Amino acid sequence: MPSATPEVHVRPGAEADMAALVGIYNHYVRETAITFDTVPFTPEGRMEWLHSHPEDGPHRLLVAQDALSARVLGYATSSPFRAKPAYSTSVEVSVYCAQDATGRGIGTLLYAALFDALAGEDLRRAYAGVAQPNEASSRLHARFGFRHVGTYEEVGRKFGTYWDVAWYEKPLGGGR
Repeated sequence: MPSATPEVHVRPGAEADMAALVGIYNHYVRETAITFDTVPFTPEGRMEWLHSHPEDGPHRLLVAQDALSARVLGYATSSPFRAKPAYSTSVEVSVYCAQDATGRGIGTLLYAALFDALAGEDLRRAYAGVAQPNEASSRLHARFGFRHVGTYEEVGRKFGTYWDVAWYEKPLGGGR
């Protein structure tokens, strides 16, 4: 399942990645409305999240790592869409890149590896919520066959502003 380019390797996330993962995510927490989290995380405070994404199964965490420096450049996840059992064949997916790694195809590489890893799972749909505006994320999701299914207007408030979230849906091959 791990994939690579000569410069970047994609592999399952591990505890050793936690400081880098938290650093990437906390940029978006502090500086953007891309996530609606408002308080930065610590590596210790994010361990339960890490352990909820094993190397196999429908809920994954994949990291993109620079092949030369071993620096984590970004990550992608598939997580439960909702807690109720009937939702088990749906996942919510997301991708985050280090601030200086955006626009380099890292998100595309991560999503390609994630959807390849999920291909054999008992999954029917993937969903992604994209805070608006975020044209780069909307293009990424369209590239992977997601279609816009609706927008929640002014659903979150961050930095004193109300933000919309566009929802995207992608059919997956599994699901009995």
